Amino acid sequence: MKVFSFNTIIVGSGAAGLNAADRLYDFGQRDIAIVTEGINMGTSRNTGSDKQTYYKLTLAGGEADSVLDLARTLFDGGCMHGDHALCEAALSIPCFCKLADIGVPFPHNSYGEYVGYKTDHDPRQRATSAGPLTSRYMTEKLEEQVKTKNIRIFDGYKVIAIITDNDECKGLLAFDKSADVAKNRFVLFNCTNVVLATGGAAGLYSCSVYPESQTGSNGMAFEAGVAGRNLTEWQYGLASIKFRWNLSGSYQQVIPRYVSTDKQGNDAREFLDEYFPDAQLMLDAIFLKGYQWPFDVRKIANYGSSMIDILVHREIHEKGRRVFLDFLNNPMVLQHDLGNLGKESYAYLKQSGAFQSTPLERLAHINQPAIDLYKTNGIDLSCEMLEIAVCAQHNSGGLAVNCWWETNIRCLFAVGEAAGTHGVYRPGGSALNSGQVGSTRAAMFIAQRYKEKPMPETDFMNIASVKILPKLKLALNLLENKEGRTNQEIRTELGERMSTFAAHIRHADGIRKVRDEAAKQLQNIVEQTVLSNPNDLLAAFENIDLLIAQYVYACAMENYIAQNGGSRGSYIIFDENGTLEVPGAFKFSLDDGKLSGKIQEVRYSSQGCHFKWVDVNPIPENEDWFENVWREYRDDKVNFHK
Repeated sequence: MKVFSFNTIIVGSGAAGLNAADRLYDFGQRDIAIVTEGINMGTSRNTGSDKQTYYKLTLAGGEADSVLDLARTLFDGGCMHGDHALCEAALSIPCFCKLADIGVPFPHNSYGEYVGYKTDHDPRQRATSAGPLTSRYMTEKLEEQVKTKNIRIFDGYKVIAIITDNDECKGLLAFDKSADVAKNRFVLFNCTNVVLATGGAAGLYSCSVYPESQTGSNGMAFEAGVAGRNLTEWQYGLASIKFRWNLSGSYQQVIPRYVSTDKQGNDAREFLDEYFPDAQLMLDAIFLKGYQWPFDVRKIANYGSSMIDILVHREIHEKGRRVFLDFLNNPMVLQHDLGNLGKESYAYLKQSGAFQSTPLERLAHINQPAIDLYKTNGIDLSCEMLEIAVCAQHNSGGLAVNCWWETNIRCLFAVGEAAGTHGVYRPGGSALNSGQVGSTRAAMFIAQRYKEKPMPETDFMNIASVKILPKLKLALNLLENKEGRTNQEIRTELGERMSTFAAHIRHADGIRKVRDEAAKQLQNIVEQTVLSNPNDLLAAFENIDLLIAQYVYACAMENYIAQNGGSRGSYIIFDENGTLEVPGAFKFSLDDGKLSGKIQEVRYSSQGCHFKWVDVNPIPENEDWFENVWREYRDDKVNFHK
C-alpha cells in the first residue's frame, strides 16, 4: 500500500476545508495536503438559495453592534456553547474581510460600507450576500489561493477510516478512485493532524437539498470514537428534487399553486385549501414561506407558514402522492386583482410592480435569474411544474469540538458542517461564518501547538496494520458475496426511512424503527450487498458509513424523546397529550426550554450508544487590559486551552 506522510491532512474541498489549508500555509505550516473525493463535489460548491446569506458583525450604518452582542445572538438560540459563540463573533469580521479581499463579490456602497439586511433569528441587519451562489464563489476563490500556494491536492481519494492510537489521530485509510489495479485501490496517509471538512451527514435522507455528490463521513468519525453533539438538530425546508434547490424568497412570494398528483403524475389537484379556513390565510402562508423558508415548529399555530411543510409531507409520505409547484397558474382562490391577499403580501407585490397575471410572469418581473437557474439545469418553468418535497438542508449538530475545533480524539479536528457547533435556532447564514471561523481556529492551533512531523513510516505501519485489517477483510468479503441488493437499492431504503420517520415530523415508534432497521442492516451488510464490479466497493463503504451514522442519529433522537424533549427548532414530536394540534393530523407540545441550557453528547461503540447531557458553557466574560494581552501575545502565552 502507498503511504503519504504530512504534518496535516485536510479532508474535504469545500469552503471550510480550503480555508483550513490556506490559513495553515499563511500561519507557517507548509507540510500539508488536501484529500478530496472530488474537487468539484460537495455542498459549498453545488448549493445555494434565492439569496445565499453570510452572517457577520455589522459593517455599515449607525446601528450599535459589538462582538458580545453577536455572540449573545448566536448563544441565545439554545444548546450552543458560549465559547463557540464568542469565537464565531470575534472572528466574523477577519474571516469576512479575507473573503472580500480575495475576490468574493460581497456588495458595498460607494463609501465602502458592506450594507446588510435582516435574516431569520437576527435582531440586527448583519446579513450579506454575494447572490444565490455565495458559497460557490467562496470555494472558487479559496481554491485559487490554495493552488497559487501549490498546496498538494489528492483529488479522487475517499477517506474511509481514521487511524487512531490511545485516543490520538495517527492517519487515514483512503480509497483511490482512479486506481485500475485492485491492490492499489487502498492508500494510507501518515500524519500528525487531520482536519475533517467533510460536511454534514447529507446522504441520510432521500428528501434532501444537499447535492447528490455530498454524503458525509460522520459514521467514520463515530467509529473512530469521536463524540457526536446535538445530532437531533437539523434544518428542513421546501426544495425541488429533480434539481436540488431551496425554494425560498421570490419562488414563494409570487404565490405559486401547490398541486399534488398520483405516482404517475395524474389526478392533479390543489390540496392546501382543504386545511385552511379561508383564502387569505392560505395565500399569506404561501407568501411568508419566502421569508420563513425553514420549517419552524413555532410557525404552525394559527395557520402559520410551516403548516405548508406538514401538508406537503403528508401528501408524499402518508398519501403516497407527488407534490409540485405550478408557476403557470394561480391558486384557484386567488382573485384576479390579487385583492384577497393580506396587507404584507399585497404591499410587497405592489411595491415590486408584480401584479402580473401568473406566478411565472411575476417571478420573471421580480427575479428572472430564478427562472434561468432551473432552465440551465433542465427544467423549464414555462412548460412544466416543479416537483418538490420537504428536504433536509443542514445539520446544526455534528461532531463535538472544543473552542479550537478539536474533537475528543487528539490531533483530529472537525470544521464546517462536520462540526456540531450550532444550537437549535441559528441566524440564517451563520453556517458560512462558522465554517470560516472554525477552520481558522483549527489552523491557528495546529500551526502553533502541533508542529511535529509525522511518525516514521515503520512505526506508523505497526499501528495502522492492526486498525485497517478489518476494513480490508470487509472489502474482500463484499467482493466475494454473490447475492443481495445493489448499493443504490440499499441507499434508497435507508434514505426513505429517515425522511419518513426521522425528519421534521417524528414519533417515538418511527424513530425506533429507523434505529432497529439500521442496526440490522449494518450487521448483515455483506450478505445484503452484491457488487456488479470492484468499482462498486466505494459505494458499499459509503453505505456502511451512512448506516453507522443513521443508527447513532436515531439513537440520539430516541434519547431526546426519552428526556421528555418537546418539539423545537425544525422538528415536531408527536404528543398525544399535546396542547397544540395540526388540524386533522396530530397533537404536539412546544419545548418548554428546559433542555435549551444543556447539550446532548453521544459516543458510539459496538455495544450501542452512550449519552451524557452537559451544561452549556457560558459566554466567557473578559475584561482584558491591552498591555497584559499584548505581553502575553508577544511571549506566546495566549491561552491555547482546550
